[in-house]
Amino acid sequence: MPRRHRLVLPEVPLHIIQRGHDRQPCFLVEDDYRKFLNWLQLQSRASQARIHAYVLMTNHVHLLLSVVDAKSLACLMKSTTQNYAQYFNHRYRRCGAVWQGRYKSCVVQTEDYFLTCQRYIELNPVRAGMVRYPGHYRWSSYRCNAEGRDDGIVTPHLLYQRLGVSPAARRLAYLRLIGEPMADDVAIARIRSAINAERTL
Repeated sequence: MPRRHRLVLPEVPLHIIQRGHDRQPCFLVEDDYRKFLNWLQLQSRASQARIHAYVLMTNHVHLLLSVVDAKSLACLMKSTTQNYAQYFNHRYRRCGAVWQGRYKSCVVQTEDYFLTCQRYIELNPVRAGMVRYPGHYRWSSYRCNAEGRDDGIVTPHLLYQRLGVSPAARRLAYLRLIGEPMADDVAIARIRSAINAERTL
């Protein structure tokens, strides 16, 4: 059966999820997270991709990004995940797949859903019960987007920049958004359904 065509539109945000093989852990120690983020930073620059939000969970990765074309996305994901898989297998003296097949992607078209998707990604560790406050989780873009700590990876999207006239104003507006409860039965369900079906959000 031929692969389903992946919808990629120039400069239109994409929500990406890459799961560990058989949903097994793909990050075991702090250095694993650092290695992945280092490759993500290097490859995003090389492929002219802009990362707007991310979170590295124990057994999967979420990205919210914009690319110039499908080739840029393929280059970013292939280089980052292959480099990390080689590192992971070498470090833990194992062989075989680290990632569960192809990454999933969906286009995030509407203004409302872009910031909802960004919040969904950065609040993942809270929903998973790993931390009570998103700023306590080190392996996400929350500290950059909400607290202003530059990590060298995140490029704010225009929709985020419109939250305020200054960086401080944008962070305050975003913190207010983060503090609002997400309608789990609507917004989260739509995000999960879109990424799993790889259709437009």
